[in-house]
Amino acid sequence: MHYFQDTGLLLLYCMASILYFPADLLFVLAFLCALIVCCACYFLESPRIHLGFGICFLSASLLFPPFFCFFPALFYLFLAERRWLMLSCACLLFLYHMTHSVDSLMLPLWMGIFGFLLAALLQSHTGQYQRLDMLFRQSQDDSRENHLLLTEKNKALLEKQDYEIYTATLRERNRIAREIHDSVGHVLSRSILLLGAARAVNRQTELCPVLDNLDVSLNSAMDSIRSSVHDLHDESVNLEETVRSLTDGFTFCPVLLRYDMGRKVPREVKYCLISILKEALSNVMRHSNASQVCVTMQEHPALYQLCVEDNGTGAAPGDCSKESGRSGIGLTNIQDRVRSLDGTLQISAETGFRIFITIPKKRQGTCERKDVGYADVVEAF
Repeated sequence: MHYFQDTGLLLLYCMASILYFPADLLFVLAFLCALIVCCACYFLESPRIHLGFGICFLSASLLFPPFFCFFPALFYLFLAERRWLMLSCACLLFLYHMTHSVDSLMLPLWMGIFGFLLAALLQSHTGQYQRLDMLFRQSQDDSRENHLLLTEKNKALLEKQDYEIYTATLRERNRIAREIHDSVGHVLSRSILLLGAARAVNRQTELCPVLDNLDVSLNSAMDSIRSSVHDLHDESVNLEETVRSLTDGFTFCPVLLRYDMGRKVPREVKYCLISILKEALSNVMRHSNASQVCVTMQEHPALYQLCVEDNGTGAAPGDCSKESGRSGIGLTNIQDRVRSLDGTLQISAETGFRIFITIPKKRQGTCERKDVGYADVVEAF
C-alpha cells in the first residue's frame, strides 16, 4: 500500500511539469509509460524485468523529451532496488534534457531537484516502515513459537510430574506391603508358632477354649494381613516399567517396543499381559532364529491389545507341541489366560511368528481373585 501511495504522489507531482511542457500526446504517453513501469515493478518480481523497464524508459527519453519529466518516479524505483548506476544515468539524462529542452532553466531545475529529494524522502520513509514491519512480524512469529514451545514443555513437565507421582505411589504401596509382611507378618507367624507350642504342652483343660479362640483370632489376623499385602502388592505393579524391564533384559535379539497404555489397567489384565509377554519372548528364544522382535501394547476405548511378532522361521504353531511338549504347554497357558478374561487369541506363522491378543474392558473388576494368585505376582517380578 505504501508503494502505491508513494508512486502515486510522485506521478501527481510530475504532472506539474505541464506548467512548462505542452499537454500533448507525447506528454500523455510519457505519463502512461511511467504508470505502466510503476505497476510492472510492483507486480513483476524479477529484478531483470525491472531493469529492462527502466532502461527502456531512459532510452525513450532520448527520443521523446517529455519522458524526463517523470524521472522522479523512476528515481524512486531505482533507489528502492539500490541500482546506483541507473540512478546516476537518470540524473545525468535529467540534466541533459534540462539544458537542451527548456529555455527558462531555473524553475524546472528546482522542481526536478525537489522531485528527486521527495522520491528519496518517500523511499527512506517506506524502507524504514518495511524494516519495522518485518521486525514486528518476526517478533510476532518468535513470540508465537516461544509460546508453543513453552506450552509443549509445560505439557511434558505435567505429564512427567503425573508419571513420577504415579510411580512414587506404586513404590510406596510396595514398601508398605513389604513392611507389613516383614514386621507384622513375622510377629503374627511367631505368635502362631508359640501358640501351637503352648497348646502342645498344655495340660489344663480349662485353657483349651482360650487357646482355641486365640488360635482362631491369630489365624484370622494373619489372613487379613496376607490379603492386605496381596492387594497392595497387586496394585503397586507398574505395567510399563515391568514390560520395559522384560524387553530391555531380552538379549537374544533386539526388541522394538511400542507402548501406548493407560495407567489404570486392572491387575488381572496386568498380570495376564506380563505373563503372556514372558512366555512369547521365551518361545522366541527357544524356537526361533529371529533377528528382531516387535512388541505392541495399546489401549483402545473398548479393549486392550498385545501383539508380539518376530521375523524368524521357527516351527509353526501347530508343530510347536511336537517339541518336548514345553512350547505346546506354553501356548495352552496363553490360551487359558486369555480365555479367562473373555479375550481372543490369534496365532500365525506366515511371515515369522505372530501372537495377537485382544482383551475387552467389559470384564473389568469381575474376574475372581483366584485367576491371579501370589505365584503370578512373584513370577511377574
